[in-house]
Amino acid sequence: MNPLLDFSGLPRFAEIRPEHVTPAVDELLANCRKTVEACMADTGEPTWQGFVTPMEDANERLSRAWGQVSHLHSVMDSPELREAYNENLPRITQYYAELGQHEGLFRKFKALKDSPAFAPLSPAQQKIVDNELRDFRLGGAELPEADKQRFMEIQQQLAALSAKFEENLLDATNAFVHYVENRDELAGIPEDVLEAASAAAEADGNIGWKFTLHMPSYLPAMQYADNRELRETLYRAYVTRASEIGPEKLDNTALIRDIVRLRREAARLLGFGNYAEVSLEPKMAETPDQVLAFLDELGARAKPYAERDMQELSEFAAGELNLPDLQAWDIAYASEKLRAARYSFSDHEVKQYFTEPNVLAGMFKVVETLYGLHIRPARAPVWHEDVKFFEIANHSGQKIGEFYLDLYARPSKRGGAWMDDAITRRRKGEGIQTPVAYLNCNYTAPLPGKPALFTHDEVITLFHEFGHGLHHLLTKIEDLGVSGINGVEWDAVELPSQFMENFCWEWDVLRHMAKHVDSGETLPRELFDRMLAAKNFQAGMQTMRQLEFALFDMHLHYDFDPDGPDTALDLLNRIRAQVAVVIPPDYNRFPNNFSHIFAGGYAAGYYSYKWAEVLSADAYALFEENGVLNPEVGHRFWSEILAQGGARPAIESFKAFRGREPTIDALLRHNGMA
Repeated sequence: MNPLLDFSGLPRFAEIRPEHVTPAVDELLANCRKTVEACMADTGEPTWQGFVTPMEDANERLSRAWGQVSHLHSVMDSPELREAYNENLPRITQYYAELGQHEGLFRKFKALKDSPAFAPLSPAQQKIVDNELRDFRLGGAELPEADKQRFMEIQQQLAALSAKFEENLLDATNAFVHYVENRDELAGIPEDVLEAASAAAEADGNIGWKFTLHMPSYLPAMQYADNRELRETLYRAYVTRASEIGPEKLDNTALIRDIVRLRREAARLLGFGNYAEVSLEPKMAETPDQVLAFLDELGARAKPYAERDMQELSEFAAGELNLPDLQAWDIAYASEKLRAARYSFSDHEVKQYFTEPNVLAGMFKVVETLYGLHIRPARAPVWHEDVKFFEIANHSGQKIGEFYLDLYARPSKRGGAWMDDAITRRRKGEGIQTPVAYLNCNYTAPLPGKPALFTHDEVITLFHEFGHGLHHLLTKIEDLGVSGINGVEWDAVELPSQFMENFCWEWDVLRHMAKHVDSGETLPRELFDRMLAAKNFQAGMQTMRQLEFALFDMHLHYDFDPDGPDTALDLLNRIRAQVAVVIPPDYNRFPNNFSHIFAGGYAAGYYSYKWAEVLSADAYALFEENGVLNPEVGHRFWSEILAQGGARPAIESFKAFRGREPTIDALLRHNGMA
């Protein structure tokens, strides 16, 4: 049996092959279209059981199978799998575009909304119907036939362009290798990083040390290498990935203009002035101007702190490091030196206390304490030998959810960290389908005989992704369309993830999980106090950097003309001139590797990181007022935020938890900018 067509349990990753993809897609698409025809042939009054449930069942099977293919494409890419993925992506895109434009289905949902059968539906089911009606309008269901055809073509083109953007970036990242044969050129780089670089060179049949643009290799070199020339070499390669400063076939420049142009055309077909307005329709924020006002207010509060950060760094670099002309490739290095000088510790020193087994145990302990749950290892077919699998159960031992954990970087895996859903909670007959999540990071794999070591920033990232996972896994909603992360406004979806980050700064959490890799000694309290003192080190600079990206994204999709004389890079440079305190060199091509907005779901939505941070900081303040590991407040957070999924507007969930509207004060206080 084709493993992609088995929905009886967990995905059969050990058996899935590229040749399974097309036959599975053939069968599932045929079944989906038959279901649509059957629904349309039923001339009776539409009901939830007779109309919505069959559609959900068919589409869920397609989503689960294609989700496995997409996941493997992200974590175990190969030429054969990539070919199968790209061959079928247009067909999947076309089906969903057809669905979004289907006048008959649109009429059925409108009829259900207007019928006596609507009132008895649960609030979650009513929300699904309302969301469907909105999405039909955004999918072009009300367009004239000629415009519908063009809208569908645009959706297919955008899907292909986004996939190509991500592939070019992955290939460009993998293509760069820099070997160093002289140990003297590597002064300052931590020993464990050099061991990994030496092992990588040896695996290639080379002598010396191998450096790549993958984060576990790139970042420590940028932070610690005394060799300025090496830092500039790596920096230049990193910021010019997938640009014209490299292989022509991997250049994303034309893709950017095409993507922005097509998004604008699609928005105008729908009757919107620009793509930003389309993007905001299902979000908390209401207009592009409201978002820009929010970003401008935050920028006005943060920029004085950012300018102070940069002045301190420049003075330190000139006086202590003989770097009077501080450049972009010096920032991470000088910042690490300044932090070490000011707070007497380095990332590398702290990293020795965060071993993978202890970090996982500590993170799980937080969740178990707050919510009364149990997390334990379990068995499942996996896509790589490094992948771990866990089960979450309640206090009586009943399974609530499961998740995969794929922590280490490898060439076949896209960069960054992310959570995705494998199976979503829903009621099926008399039982409940338990949810399953993927959690992915790109950390350095452990050396033989040693556990993996994480920087504190990597610990924070892991907690962040686990927060997303808990949002998906701890839902109590039983209807697919608003269960877990489904139906949650995009600018609120970061609330649970950013909320979890706060626990990485609590002594009562860290003292149980931070044990030295060699001695087993607990993280010294005075070292923790120095870490805490350094928590908001360069928070102003970091905030302005995020605002730079968010402003670029919003303006690109709001008031930028892709057919005009300016490029996306020109727009970014204008924004940098207004808000940036670190001006990169002319060859920097950041838009060409900004996959969040060109290959991810963040187009005209990158602001949501800061928007949700206001919510998460304000939510966490209630824990600070009542005890950060308070189970009573924890259960309230679970029931009002995590459990609700997308069944009600996020602002209602927030107010139900906090008892009031959110304010920006906690965010500024947490960032040392009060």
